[in-house]
Amino acid sequence: MKSRQKKAERPLLVYLNPSQVTSAYWLFAECKFGNYPEHTERGGKWLIFVPVALIDEVWAKIKFATEEGKLGKTAKVSTARPNPNSPSPDKSVICVYTYDSTDQEDVWRVRQVLRDLDVTWKIPYKTDEDTHCGRYKNRGDKRISKYYG
Repeated sequence: MKSRQKKAERPLLVYLNPSQVTSAYWLFAECKFGNYPEHTERGGKWLIFVPVALIDEVWAKIKFATEEGKLGKTAKVSTARPNPNSPSPDKSVICVYTYDSTDQEDVWRVRQVLRDLDVTWKIPYKTDEDTHCGRYKNRGDKRISKYYG
């Protein structure tokens, strides 16, 4: 019965702001237009740390740009549900994925689009490999970022 309830609830999350959601850790956006390459094992993401009070506003811009095919294939945002991997309860994080961390031209293209969306402060880029290996700043790991821009 629980699995049916989760499936029924999931579409409703699409219409909620991250600050309104406590039943899931993440909300997602997916590219609806364009031909962005499929994600590879060398993928990664830009990590955009945002004060909780501003997360809905920043997420709306990034979600729209992702859906319009201006960024990568997917993006996700942390919700109001407390997450043990979060470095700070005062900040939320938005992950904007790129298909291949070694494709520097694409990685930096996505970073420029984020700047155009008013994400003008320095942000780190983390490979999926580091995430899968459990490397997190709040666990004491240092120099995780492949890029910082």
